Amino acid sequence: MIGWALTACGSSSDCFREEVFCAALVTDTQGLDDHGINQDAWLGLETAKANNLANQADFIESVDARDYMKNISYFAERGYDVIFTSGVALEDETHQSADLYPDSVFVGLNQTFEESLPNLVSVTFPEDQMGFAAGLLAARISKTGIIGAVCETSGIDAMWRYCEGFRAGAKYIPELQIQVVVLYREDGDREKLFIDETWGYETGLSLAERGVDVLFAAGGGTGQGVLRAASELGIFSIGTERNQAAELRESGSSVVTSFYGAASFEVHEVMRLIQAGEVPQAQVGRVQFLPLGVVFPQNIGVEVETALKMLENGEILTNVTQKSR
Repeated sequence: MIGWALTACGSSSDCFREEVFCAALVTDTQGLDDHGINQDAWLGLETAKANNLANQADFIESVDARDYMKNISYFAERGYDVIFTSGVALEDETHQSADLYPDSVFVGLNQTFEESLPNLVSVTFPEDQMGFAAGLLAARISKTGIIGAVCETSGIDAMWRYCEGFRAGAKYIPELQIQVVVLYREDGDREKLFIDETWGYETGLSLAERGVDVLFAAGGGTGQGVLRAASELGIFSIGTERNQAAELRESGSSVVTSFYGAASFEVHEVMRLIQAGEVPQAQVGRVQFLPLGVVFPQNIGVEVETALKMLENGEILTNVTQKSR
């Protein structure tokens, strides 16, 4: 099986020339049309090229996780100046590539690195802020005053930040007197991490039976099970990690919005900084969300957008920084 697919916009041999600036993206196995970080990152690269921040931009869609290193090396060995890799699954390969190919800059989206290298950039997106905004929104649109969040195991820090951020956001407006139920997939099969859709679905149903009328979910397929349950029941739900309504289609009819990292903006910003001669070591990216439908008053969307800006500026603190061990 061929482990990758390449789109080329020109002769890659030109990338060795100093006056030709080349950038590339290596996706995880979700591919370019993932309605999330891969798709958004490629949009950022296309925009950067249109704004003359790159002469050439290409991508490889990884078909198999075993091909990550090969796909990254393809661009590094052809003289690409900047190589973006998207998703935590490529974290180790991105770090290793930065060590092997010091002449290229490697940018890991949704990746963190314990060891810093001068040509290695980490771009992360604050899960606690996404959860906080989702909790605030859920509190505003709930009719029963009972809202819920379901996440993969709390042993994964990102999942804990999503759900505890949700709890904090739901309590941000105390006069609403919202009851918050937060559940994690604890004591489950580790082989089902992020793919336990059945548990997510059944958990979503059980929360609805307890009066929850807005559900937030995070954790890949596990979280998508929750969103599918909400859609079957006809109660509001809020997604994250990607545009879940577009991903789930008919089975995501209840998803009113999704909060996820603005990868296109961050890719463009990193390209601008590198072209200016600055290689940032770590970037905390912006959060974006899809516009609410006409069924909701416009002021609710404005309130959520304002809260996100205040979170970004430090005017609002989630107080969810690190999981207590």
